Formats: sequence, C-alpha cells, structure tokens
Amino acid sequence: MADDHEKDLQKFLKNVDEISNLIQEMNSDDPVVQQRAVLETEKRLLFTEEVQEEDGCRTTLNKTMISPPQASPENTDEINSEAFLASVESDAKERARRRRENKVLADALKQKGNEAFARGDYEAAILCYSDGLEKLRDMKVLYTNRAQAYIKLGDFQKAVVDCEWALKSFSFMQCDEKCTKAYFHMGKAHLALKNYNVSRECYQKILEINPQLQTQVKEYLNQVNLREKADLQEKEAHELLDSGKNTAVTVKNVLETLCKPDQTPLFYAGGIEILTEMIKDCPEQTLFRTHNGFSVIGENEVIRRCFSTAGKDAVEETVCVSVLRLWQAVCAGNEENQRLLLLRPEMGGLLPSLLTSRVLGLRKQSLALLLQLARTDHGRSLVVGHLDLTRLLEALVSFLDFSDKKANSAMELLTDLALEERFQVWFQANLPGVLPALTGVLRREPTITNTSALCQCIALVGNLSAEAAVRRQMCASEEFGDACLGLMARCEEAVDLFRDVLYTLLGLVMNLCLQSPFICEVWAVEVSRRCMFLLNSQDGGILTRAAGVLSRTLSSSRKIIEEALRAGVVKKMIKFLKTGGQTASRYAVKILAICTNSQHEAREEVIRLDQKFGILLRLLSSEDEIVVANAALCLGNCMEVPRAASSLLKTDIVQVLLRHAGGDAQKTAVQLNTGIALGKLCTAEPRFVAQLRELHGIEILNSTMKYVADS
Repeated sequence: MADDHEKDLQKFLKNVDEISNLIQEMNSDDPVVQQRAVLETEKRLLFTEEVQEEDGCRTTLNKTMISPPQASPENTDEINSEAFLASVESDAKERARRRRENKVLADALKQKGNEAFARGDYEAAILCYSDGLEKLRDMKVLYTNRAQAYIKLGDFQKAVVDCEWALKSFSFMQCDEKCTKAYFHMGKAHLALKNYNVSRECYQKILEINPQLQTQVKEYLNQVNLREKADLQEKEAHELLDSGKNTAVTVKNVLETLCKPDQTPLFYAGGIEILTEMIKDCPEQTLFRTHNGFSVIGENEVIRRCFSTAGKDAVEETVCVSVLRLWQAVCAGNEENQRLLLLRPEMGGLLPSLLTSRVLGLRKQSLALLLQLARTDHGRSLVVGHLDLTRLLEALVSFLDFSDKKANSAMELLTDLALEERFQVWFQANLPGVLPALTGVLRREPTITNTSALCQCIALVGNLSAEAAVRRQMCASEEFGDACLGLMARCEEAVDLFRDVLYTLLGLVMNLCLQSPFICEVWAVEVSRRCMFLLNSQDGGILTRAAGVLSRTLSSSRKIIEEALRAGVVKKMIKFLKTGGQTASRYAVKILAICTNSQHEAREEVIRLDQKFGILLRLLSSEDEIVVANAALCLGNCMEVPRAASSLLKTDIVQVLLRHAGGDAQKTAVQLNTGIALGKLCTAEPRFVAQLRELHGIEILNSTMKYVADS
C-alpha cells in the first residue's frame, strides 16, 4: 500500500511539473509556443471535467470532490489529484486567452501613447502607457516608454521607479536591447537627480550587456563627469560669493547692471568689457553661468540688433567684438559654459555668419572663439553638433582670401572638425550642397592665395575622398573634375613655386582615380597627359604621385597607353625600379604590367631595358604581394616575345614562380599571375617543362586553375 501511495505521489508531482511548464508556455510572448501549450491543455481536458467560471474573470474550484460511481477507495486519491490538475489546466487556458486579448489592447494603447509622445503631448502619452499597464502589468516596453515621458516632464523620480519595474521583468531571463533602454533612461534620470555614481553604474550596466555600445557609453559617462564637475564648480562659486570676495561680487553686480533695458550700445559695451576683465578663473566663469549671464547677454535687444545690423558702424562693431571676447573668457576651459553657449538657438547660424563679416575684427574674434572651442574633443563635438556646418565650411574656406596666419588657422580648425565622425557623416550626406565651395577652392589662383592654407584645404578634401561614397559624388561632378585639371595646369607652369600645392592635389586625384568608371575618358586622358609631363620633374614626391595617378588611369583607355609609350613611360618606369623606393616601385611595375598586357612594343622595350629580366626577378622576391603579382604579370607578357624565355634558362625562375603559384598569399592575383607566367614560360621554351615535371609543377599548376576559373 505504501508503494501505491508513493507511486500516486510521484504521478501527482509529475503532473504538477507538466502543468507548470504548460502555464509558462501559455504565458510566453511567442505565439507559436502559446498555441502549442493550448493544444496540449485541450488534450488533457478530454479526460477531465471542465471547471466553470464564477464571475467571468476568475475561475474557482468546487471544493466538493465528485467521484465516479465506479471509483473504488484505492483510486480515490488519483481521481482527486486529476480533478485538481484539470481545474488548474482549465484556469491556465482561460488566463492565456485573457492575456492574448489584453496584449492586443496594450499594444494599441502603446501605439497611441507613442503618437502622443511624438507630437510632444507627454501627459497624454503617460495616460496611454498607464492604461496599457492596467491591461498587461508585465509589458516592460510600457514602463520604459512611460519613463521617457516622465523625463521629458522633469519627473525624474517616477522615471527611475518605472525603469526599476521594467528591469524586474528581466530577473529570470537574459537582458537584451530593451534592458539597455531601461538602464539608459534610469541613468539619465539619476543624472538629472544629481545621483552621479548611480548614473555611472546604469551606463556601465549597458556596457556589460552589450560591449558593442562602448562608444555611446563613453559619451554618456562623459556627460555624467561634466555635469558632476559643473555641480562642484557651482558649489565652490557660491561659497566664494558668500565669502564676499570682490571679483565674485563684482561679476554678480555687473550682470545685474547689464539687465537694465534700453540703454545705449556703449553702456552695454562698457559693462561687458568690465565683466571680461573680471573673469579670470573658473569661479568667475561659473558665477557668470549661475547668474544667467548667457541669457542676460544673448536676450538683450540692443545687443541683438548690433549683431543683426548689416552695415555696422563703429559703436555696433565695438559691442559685437566685446561680446565675442567675453564668450572667450567665460568658455576658456569650462565645458559646461561651452555647452550652454552653443546650445543657444541663435548660435547655430550666428557664428558662421560672423566668420564672413565685412568687419575684420568680427571675423578675427569669431575665429578665435571657434579655435578655442575646438581645442578639446568635447568642444569639437559641440561645434559639429550645434552649428550650421554648411555655412561654417563655406565661411572657413573664405579665409583662403587672407595671406596671413588667419587662413592657416581657419584650415587647421576645419581639419580638426573633419576628424570628428559626426562631421564625416554630415559631409557625406550634404556633399552636393558644399561641393560648389570645394570646387571654388580648386579654382583659386595659387599666386594670390595663401599656399600653405590652400594645401591644407586640398589635403582635407583628399582625405575625405578616400570614402567611396564621397569619391563617387565628387567624380559625378564635371565641374569638380575640371577644377582639378585647371589647378594642375596652373601649378605645372611653375612646379618649383607651387610644389606643395601640386603634391597635395595629386593625392586628391589619386583617390578620385580609384572610382570606376572615371568622370569620363576625356578627363582620364587629360590627367594622364599632365602626369606624363610631371614625370620629367626632378622632385621625388611629385614623380611618385604622378606615377601613382598613371597606374590608375592607364588601363581606362588604349589611347592613353599608346601616348604613354610614345612619351617614353617604359624607360622612365624601369629607371624608377632601379632607383625608386617601395611606393614608387609599386606604381612603376603596375604601369609596366598594364603596358605590356596590351602592347607588343612595350614588351620588347622591357626586354631591351631589363636585360635577362634582372629587375623583374628581383621584384618577384618582394614581400609586397601587389608588386609580386604585377611583376609576374609583366614577366608572363614578355614571354610572348620570341627567344625571351631562353634568356632565363640558367635562372631559378621555375622554382620562384612555382613557390608563388603554390603559396598561400592573401591576394589571389599572386597565384593567378605566377601560374600564367609559368605556363607561358613553358610554352615559349619547352626545356622548362622538364624542370617543371621534376619539381611536380604540373600538380601545382592544376591547383592554380581555380584562380583562373574565379577570375
């Protein structure tokens, strides 16, 4: 009997486990899992009595146990347990049905709340999310969405509570992007509440969940550090003010004086000058901020008129210059002041417009302010994030009209900004709008332009053109391509005088030549002609870059190759290979490979100038795979010249080519070109076939056939 009870108990526990699993599956977010659980539950109900609802919302179990007439005392416990399990199963099925219905309603309320949030009606959004949670208490996205709405309304404590509830839903599952969203909002809310350490912990949790978000987390943590630093500065500044220190009191008093409306421009200019002289350190900078200094200056109608007037007189100029000097004083090394200044809505267009002012003092001071801001990563990020970059780029380029150091400073500023990832994203998206300004740079006359600044600007454009999407847009502009050719022509008239401009311009053109197809064949022919002319230069840098351009333009047209051969390009490239460096050799051997691939005349000239292929054999030992591949291609082409292969009989050319053909070079062109060269070698001179067989070369060549097929 004891054994029977034990069996009944085990059976009961097994049923409980199965029912528990079914309940979990019916509560799953996955509809497939839910449906499977419901079907399994219905199968069980075929053998049990269905329990009726009591009030349409909850199910109850009749505590009077009803046993079938034929039941014997021995199986009463089993029947009772099965009836209990049946009631649990029925209740679970009903709960799953209601959950599905509530999920539909909650989703609809979420969508309605999102729409309210998008139009800025955060109170209505909160009501929708709250109603959704009444339908489905564990719908975590409703908590995080409501938290975001609370943050918009400044109710940060409620936002924290909602994020905590959302995170409780993850206690028995692995965190995902929804979990990181909760930590993000919680971190933001704690930052607003000045709980800096807790905010850091929230952002660190994001990094633990998803290490790929390192860049974003770094930015969040930087915000926490800056806000905490600003908070400490404000405490110290107020302590200084309470102590009665003269400078602190003066800053406060001068700002109060400047609040007087409708005074003369010189009144405000004088007060601003006094204020600028008083602000020497962080406490004074902070007091300026905490006493609404940016609003006092920025919202003053008289000062605003001075900035907006087109034809400024001496008094208006004085006011504007004074304000710019004040901003430099209050923002020097103070990240929070920098942030507040550039967050002002008028600054996005004001600073770029001041850079193009006819008043030299305004251009000088606005450039000085921007240079100051761009000294740090934080400042550059603010400039890129909050200023009108199209107007800013056009304004900075206009400084090329200056012959003094202001032009260099403007180009250095533009170069620093271009290193920012956000600037590069913006540049690619807005290139059509700024391309005319860049085309204008290339059309400048180098004789009347700051040469150093012009070089910096062209180098910047060249670096940006390394991005394929940018290069494609540049190459699509005939005006831009023609401007490149025009500047090349002007520089060629005095290569020694404009050497640096030409050098940077050739770098830009090299990048443009990576684009396929070119702007047009006519453009490629003209570029090639100018580069062939530059091959007569005595400057190593110009020579190398001219060869680099040629190595990318020659293959676009047979006409270009024929002109290059008539200009003696083979002889010049052989000379490069004898005396040039690694980069020059890479370009030179590629040019020879292109020429010998299409012109028999080029093959004969290579054989004549490189007796017994000494130069090409040396290149086959290079560690540069591109050099090896092009050297093999050139050598294979030359094997088509009668008796050329015979001159290699006393060399180890077969072993060298086999080693590359059967090697593991990353670039398949190495195996392909050396295999082809080996085949041409044996075809031209049958005596090499015996060496090939001795070295089991046939098998190696067979293995290279896959590269031929793939090509």
